[in-house]
Amino acid sequence: QVQLVESGGGLVQAGGSLRLSCVVSGRSFSTYTMGWFRQAPGKEREFVISWSGGNTLYADSAKGRFTISRDNDKNTVYLEMNSLKPEDTAGYYCAANTGVPRPYTSTWDYWGQGTQVTVSS
Repeated sequence: QVQLVESGGGLVQAGGSLRLSCVVSGRSFSTYTMGWFRQAPGKEREFVISWSGGNTLYADSAKGRFTISRDNDKNTVYLEMNSLKPEDTAGYYCAANTGVPRPYTSTWDYWGQGTQVTVSS
């Protein structure tokens, strides 16, 4: 059973930064493709960023501001968010799968419970 637990969300002013963490249980972390999605109230969950085999896939909203990284020794993936905007306010969800990363929620196998990010103007 694979479990993902996010942390690091909170309230930040526009222009600020946050780093989210996602700890993944299980012994095969290094083989997983990891990604982050977000969901704002009343909206569908949307892709933010993913990392697989050294390649990063970005949503347009993340380019130039968000970075994904991972520490295989700690079974942890990070989302570094800079220059935050009020429209970045959402629940942020960590996701994992064993295949090619695609920006569609249906293609990911495992999900965390989410962590809330609120950006004030």
